[in-house]
Amino acid sequence: MSILFTHVNYFMKPTIHPQFNTNTVVKCACGVSFTTGSTVKELHTEICSSCHPFYTGKQKLLDAAGNVDKFKKRTATATTIKATVKPKKERKTRAKK
Repeated sequence: MSILFTHVNYFMKPTIHPQFNTNTVVKCACGVSFTTGSTVKELHTEICSSCHPFYTGKQKLLDAAGNVDKFKKRTATATTIKATVKPKKERKTRAKK
């Protein structure tokens, strides 16, 4: 890899780019740490893929206000109204003179 980085640095201006660290340690609030590449030597995050509810499968859908029930009730009402409404009359088209 060192050959690759020296080759890339050959084409980049040396004074305007930050130093790239290949062994940056990322530490999460849950205690997990891993290494990655970054311009910063150490990163601290509050949430990572090992503690995020979406990735762990512990995601909960909270329905405190009963929004799902309200939606189902509205759609049921809409379908009954559509079934009882008279169909619109067909519009007559005028012939051009």
